[in-house]
Amino acid sequence: MTHQLKTAMLSIAMVLAAALSGCSSAPIHYHTLVPITGTVPSAANAPFDIVIDRISMPPQVDRSQMVIRQGNSGLVILETEWWGANLTDEMQNALSNQLPATSNSTSGRGKLHLMLDVQRFDSVPGQYALIEAKWRLRSRDANVRMECYTRLSTPAGNSIDELVIAHQQNLMKLSSMIEVAGRRGRCS
Repeated sequence: MTHQLKTAMLSIAMVLAAALSGCSSAPIHYHTLVPITGTVPSAANAPFDIVIDRISMPPQVDRSQMVIRQGNSGLVILETEWWGANLTDEMQNALSNQLPATSNSTSGRGKLHLMLDVQRFDSVPGQYALIEAKWRLRSRDANVRMECYTRLSTPAGNSIDELVIAHQQNLMKLSSMIEVAGRRGRCS
């Protein structure tokens, strides 16, 4: 081979290597709203089970990728920061793990049915995690019937992990408020 041909082949190999390395993407990080620790209510202590009938989320944030607010009106979809499932399913899983319920359908305890309409789910790194929701708790026999509104905001650090932990704290507070409302028969 001539020196020019070797140089040309080396140049092509370097260009291909650079192009291929440019195609590699950053790894995806998965997050969950289910906390590692926290107060998970004992089903034996509650006189009722709470069954989640429906959770609705704003469509802007109900996706697998995390969405954060930017500035006064912007939203950013984080392509490498994902929930373990879409946000509605993540929230349902987190609340199911925190609200009183038994897997025993013959427990003899009453059932309260929850419908949760999340109106805002804001994530602002370095500032706060916020949830605003209307929720309805009722029994099938209509002895218990209430409609409540909750707004929770927890300070969050700059990292995505700190932001997720702030959302987890909001959901722990929300599940506690729902359980207390079920016990008292009124919103707190």
